[in-house]
Amino acid sequence: MSLTHWQQRYENWLQQNWLHDDKAHDIAHLRRVWMSANRIMQDTPADPMVVLTACYFHDVVNLPKNHPERHLASTYAAEETRRILQQDFPDFPFERLDSVAHAVQAHSFSARIMPHTLEAKIVQDADRLESLGAIGLARVFYTAGALGRPLFDSEDPLGKARELDDVKWTLDHFQKKLLRLPETMQTETGRLLAAHNADFLVQYMAKLCAELQGNLTELDASVLNDFSPLQAEY
Repeated sequence: MSLTHWQQRYENWLQQNWLHDDKAHDIAHLRRVWMSANRIMQDTPADPMVVLTACYFHDVVNLPKNHPERHLASTYAAEETRRILQQDFPDFPFERLDSVAHAVQAHSFSARIMPHTLEAKIVQDADRLESLGAIGLARVFYTAGALGRPLFDSEDPLGKARELDDVKWTLDHFQKKLLRLPETMQTETGRLLAAHNADFLVQYMAKLCAELQGNLTELDASVLNDFSPLQAEY
């Protein structure tokens, strides 16, 4: 059975059984994570069946970011993935269950679980790429709106004279987490892609700060100097 056939089976199952209101974690998100993982996986000995399955079920248990057990969501998802595969996909190779469960459990940033297999590293990197670039920008503000969080502190958008607080100000999340993601990537391809897409967020920050100063046509050079990393070819 081809990977494409398994992918379609997973999407059909999710459409019928995975019911929630978080549009930042929908089937389109799972499909994009698989697409990124597939790119990272090229020319590696990773097991594509494990990577595909973990990409599609890594958020099967998805707790809100402000939930007190948010850090346990990926552990719950790993347990639920194992149950689903055994119950609803009885032809799924039993010998791959442990590898899939580990990749699901280790994908989460908040869980702080180190991935020990190549497949888990690939899935973790692919999921973190969703927090960067244009898609990441859209998702972070969608989530902030769903949680009712203000966009930014207009008087001090980058928190230069105050403590950063991404519960209070959404833009603070860029410095608290998003711009730190490239250094957490597990694969070389993941690091290069993450650095490239993190730079897009820096460009956005520079544009925002310029606009808040009344400059509607340029970027704030000081923001670029402070935050733009040296970029490598990707």
